[in-house]
Amino acid sequence: MFTGIINHRGKIEKRTATGLTISAKIAKPRLGASIAVNGVCLTVVKTSNGKHTFDVGPDTWKRTNLGSLRTGQAVNIEPALRHGDELGGHFVTGHVDAAAEIISLEPWGEGFWRLRAELPKVLRGLVAVKGSIAIDGISLTVTAVGKDFFEVMLVPHTLQNTNLGRRAARDKVNLEADPLARYAMAAAQALRSSK
Repeated sequence: MFTGIINHRGKIEKRTATGLTISAKIAKPRLGASIAVNGVCLTVVKTSNGKHTFDVGPDTWKRTNLGSLRTGQAVNIEPALRHGDELGGHFVTGHVDAAAEIISLEPWGEGFWRLRAELPKVLRGLVAVKGSIAIDGISLTVTAVGKDFFEVMLVPHTLQNTNLGRRAARDKVNLEADPLARYAMAAAQALRSSK
């Protein structure tokens, strides 16, 4: 479990058919630990001198933006939530629903930027204005929703401390709906089907 508050950025060192090696200045994680990389929960299989290796399976390559990452590219890193940690964002599972393209990323004045991204079918009904969504693992508040898009506002801190400050239109980002929205939709569907 994660919170979507990014404290570290990493850099892709190596990509193979079955995994990623990322350099990041984080405390040496134990083998088997969960770390979110661009919002994708991955398991540490090797760690040495600030370089951490993760296995990545075929389904994860297919459903996320990890397959499009290049050597040297910045990624968001968040270690798993520990008992007693502050919950500054929202609960993020690291189970990405879809990768979608950024439609636009433009300044909105006073250092703020507006990001508009595609809203994949799998997320329709799970994204609402003032609700939460994780984009590349970052907990963000939805400011607008259309039939096939949604928007968030990015504060200067987010732009400076995550990979979103280096993104552009047509880049793919990982999306994860707020788990509470998922449970609410499942409950509503169960109620409708029981009538």
